[in-house]
Amino acid sequence: MSVVEDREEILAHALGPTELRYVRQSGIVGLEIVPAARSRDRRPRRSRIDDVPAVDALPFGGELPAGRIDPLVTLQLRGDSASGMFTQGRSTRWAPAGSRFTLLEQTASLDAVSTVLRSPDGLQIVHRVELVAGGALVFRCTVENLSEEPVVIEALSSFCLSAITPFARDDASGRLVLHRMRSAWSAEGRLVSESLEDLHLERSWLGVAGMSERFGQVGSMPVRGWMPFVAVEDRAAGVTWGAQLAWGGSWQLEVARLGDDVALAGGLADREFGHWTKMIAPGQSLTSPDAIVAVVSGGVDELHDALLEAQDGSAGDAPGEEADLPIVVNEWCSSWGNPSHESLVALADRLVGSGVRYLVIDAGWFRPEGEKDWARAHGDWIPNTEQFPSGLKGVADALRERGLIPGLWFELETVGSDSMAYQCVDRLLHRDGVPLTVGSRRFWNLARPEVVDHLVDTAVELLEGAGFGYLKIDYNETIGLGSDHADGLGEGLRQQILGSHRLLRRIQDRMPDLVVENCASGGHRLEPSFVGRTAMTSCSDAHEVVEIPIIAAEVQRVILPRQAQVWAVIHAEDSPDRLTYSLAAGFLGRLCLSGALTDLGEEQWALVRRAIHLYRKTTPILKRGTSRRFGQRGHSWRRPEGWQAVRRLSDDGRRALIVLHSFRNAPNRAEVPLEGGGWSVAGVLRSTGGDVSVASDGVSFEDLVDFEGVVVELIRGC
Repeated sequence: MSVVEDREEILAHALGPTELRYVRQSGIVGLEIVPAARSRDRRPRRSRIDDVPAVDALPFGGELPAGRIDPLVTLQLRGDSASGMFTQGRSTRWAPAGSRFTLLEQTASLDAVSTVLRSPDGLQIVHRVELVAGGALVFRCTVENLSEEPVVIEALSSFCLSAITPFARDDASGRLVLHRMRSAWSAEGRLVSESLEDLHLERSWLGVAGMSERFGQVGSMPVRGWMPFVAVEDRAAGVTWGAQLAWGGSWQLEVARLGDDVALAGGLADREFGHWTKMIAPGQSLTSPDAIVAVVSGGVDELHDALLEAQDGSAGDAPGEEADLPIVVNEWCSSWGNPSHESLVALADRLVGSGVRYLVIDAGWFRPEGEKDWARAHGDWIPNTEQFPSGLKGVADALRERGLIPGLWFELETVGSDSMAYQCVDRLLHRDGVPLTVGSRRFWNLARPEVVDHLVDTAVELLEGAGFGYLKIDYNETIGLGSDHADGLGEGLRQQILGSHRLLRRIQDRMPDLVVENCASGGHRLEPSFVGRTAMTSCSDAHEVVEIPIIAAEVQRVILPRQAQVWAVIHAEDSPDRLTYSLAAGFLGRLCLSGALTDLGEEQWALVRRAIHLYRKTTPILKRGTSRRFGQRGHSWRRPEGWQAVRRLSDDGRRALIVLHSFRNAPNRAEVPLEGGGWSVAGVLRSTGGDVSVASDGVSFEDLVDFEGVVVELIRGC
């Protein structure tokens, strides 16, 4: 057994509220971060295992380290030996390449730290950490090939946090909890919290087995199975570390340990997990996707606050039309793929003077003649002349005449089997030499500039020519493992995702005032790289089912409410309770109305108008604030029981919004706490006569019935 040296601190530096501590052990450079206000609470770490008698009995027991620093960057190179420690197929976290790099230089400023590592064979890593809004950090790594030979990368991390937890001298048994978020179609964002013991990540008795929980997603729908988010909470110290990856393709996150220390790492899905490799020629470089990272005093809620605030800058880049968070009407749940000039004008007539600003024409406007399905016909983008005898310009003009901004749906990146584009095989993605076909869809090859040019021209000519001001971009299938590329399938997928980003940027460059909605069968692209490139993101396809408020409440953990579009689908046969249940869900993000709006009776429409009025009053709270969830909700989302409430407090602490939903077997009474006193009710949306009252410490909701929604606006006096 080899002796591992003690740790040497090489830089301690504060970026905003976070202290970064770079350490070196046996030549390996690693990084520990803590809240700067908690730096003095760090405990001296034990250097040797001192609580296992079996270790003391070994002749080399006194030489065994209790922990090892984890490398600043995970880098696996083709041709290298494997790391051992039983990790093959489970982790590349301790790849030998990491130990070859030594510190070359390090620079620190008020808002960034840059660390340069160099290997004897001519590879260089530039590891950069930048301070962003709210005190979070953005990590990225660049590998530069300064040698005279090409190298093939099989794994590259965006970030790695080592030495968790520095608030315990040992392995912190019983106090570390891993937080993740599961996701599925129409079931986005379930928080899962598990102890490291339940995940079987206790340190082995000798501390020589690599323990890892690696998870992620493979394909072009990044929120599928899991969201690209991870956190570890030290519940004894009251500190939580976490990260969110900003990447729209295959990704992985990992919690790992060799000894006492726990590490968090993540980035592109590697060769083992995502079939990804990349050849870097001499003089070339590769940069990882960004990772948003934070450490906070508090739990997972406080961590989400910090990660969300880091997204605020990109949200602020939205067109000026978005400043007051306008209400959307999307006709999808009205026509179900069969929109027409007549139906849209009738809908627009109903909306005149209502306060709604966007009216979006969803899928089906290009429906081919005959019995063909619109879902197999997209790709040519030829408007149906029977549905739109005056063309798209005719209907867009009619909507604008009624004071609405017209929107149009596209699924630009794929083509349906009944389209002519489906046969343009030389411009489509291939796998194993044949067109990559998933169900009835194929995929444009967005790595080819002429393909992106064609799609941009097609979309812009239709949108600009007809006078549309809103674009909904949908994406309804995943590429999976990847597409043909000289470096392998995974790199083919990476190039495709970069092409998707270029497509969005090119359209916005041509139409800078265009409001763009990001949708991927609902929330399959609920991650910062796509969310940050668009004004809004559809949070789910759970259009009118009972779980929509649950989903909308949970996705507030990973996307700002001002960008999270929530369906509120209503019908003439809805009871008043059901109407308010649906309408209240829209207050958890960007309100998107749909359904049989033209069939509503006068009392029903009056209730909708009340909701619109209250929503417009409360948008400043949605735009800037912090959310907390309360309630007693059962495990099932499909058949929920009990109740939930989301309390959102404005940034200045003077206004609050509470959105409550009851489910099956709801209690008669529920209470939501408030911080401080002096609160009063400024507005209520509720269908029943149940009382809503404010006390010094909270809001009481009386006489709840199953499946109702309640919205309360609160203000605080001087």
